Amino acid sequence: MDAAESDWLRATDTGCELSIRVVPGSRKSEVSGANGGVLRVRLAAPAVDGKANAELVRFVADWFGVRQSAVELIVGTRSRTKRVHVTGRQAPPDTTMF
Repeated sequence: MDAAESDWLRATDTGCELSIRVVPGSRKSEVSGANGGVLRVRLAAPAVDGKANAELVRFVADWFGVRQSAVELIVGTRSRTKRVHVTGRQAPPDTTMF
């Protein structure tokens, strides 16, 4: 699948938005695939005290090669389905993760 043409990734004027479904409490943080218009991401953090959200921001920033301050959780702070904005990038540099 080409990330630039996927339904979970949408380019914006300032970067891109990702639709993500998280699975907290996994062994390691990784992309586990895409299905139904969302990217599935396993997170190596529990869903307590914002730890999973912080790990998601760290993971996405690492994947896109940007600072954590360039990644913003815009929808879904208390949900497993989230929308994330990445400033400065139209697509992830590495689409071989899934």
